[in-house]
Amino acid sequence: MSDTATGRAGPLLSVVNHDRDSAALRYVYPVISRRAGGVSVGINLNPNNACNWRCIYCQVPDLTRGTAPPLDMALLESELRGFLTELLHGDFMASRVPEGMRRINDIALSGNGEPTSAAEFAAVIGLIARLRGELDIPADVKTVLITNGSLLHREAVMQGLRGMAQINGEVWFKLDRASESGMARINDTQARIGKVCEHLTAAANACPTWLQTCWFALDGEPPSRQDEDDYLGLLAGLLADGAPIRGVLLYGLARPSLQPEAPRLAALPAATLQAFAARIEALGLPVKVSA
Repeated sequence: MSDTATGRAGPLLSVVNHDRDSAALRYVYPVISRRAGGVSVGINLNPNNACNWRCIYCQVPDLTRGTAPPLDMALLESELRGFLTELLHGDFMASRVPEGMRRINDIALSGNGEPTSAAEFAAVIGLIARLRGELDIPADVKTVLITNGSLLHREAVMQGLRGMAQINGEVWFKLDRASESGMARINDTQARIGKVCEHLTAAANACPTWLQTCWFALDGEPPSRQDEDDYLGLLAGLLADGAPIRGVLLYGLARPSLQPEAPRLAALPAATLQAFAARIEALGLPVKVSA
């Protein structure tokens, strides 16, 4: 892989630089993970910036409603193979990654929209599995899916999740609010809570699953006590029904939103996040907090 293709001549990456073009590739990009302290190899299946939700804190520019476009699987394989090889055997780590973070933490399907909207989603998981074996990727490198969970009724998506479970997979299932009015306000979706619970349970039974929750102030006000109670009530019900949820990834606003609501959003004090985390932990679930 050439210097131009890997972006090795560029500046050091940082936890606030999530530029999808930082490696000059179409589908593959590196991210320095503030949570994990290493390099996350991102796979963007939505280069058209299309998503079926429109979260008001989203950092994707020119976000549009829609689904992933048809994927060029040959190009994706070439990019992923080349970039993983560069990370393992080239000088990208030394030239672009800060000391103390020069390790591959995960291969993550996230990007600029809902990754499970790609018709080729299950095939992408199969590709990742094959390349992990061919390139001898360390077994402790996770395969992560960051999803809003809205398309888990599709058998092809569930097939992909079951495949992920075989390659140290982990699902990060978005749950920012646990009421239909809250989801409409924060995620701009008409999702039904019953369907969210059904999909979350299906995900957790297919592959290790964490909830991923963004907690922030809107119009100068933190999430209400009712917002917290709704969230805790949903979790308590799922746990009572035996859903094997691993825990909660609770995080605040790290980078500015690129949506029209951006001026209305603000980060919360770390103490506010920790107080909510303590209420979740009281249910018996671990919580990882990123302010």
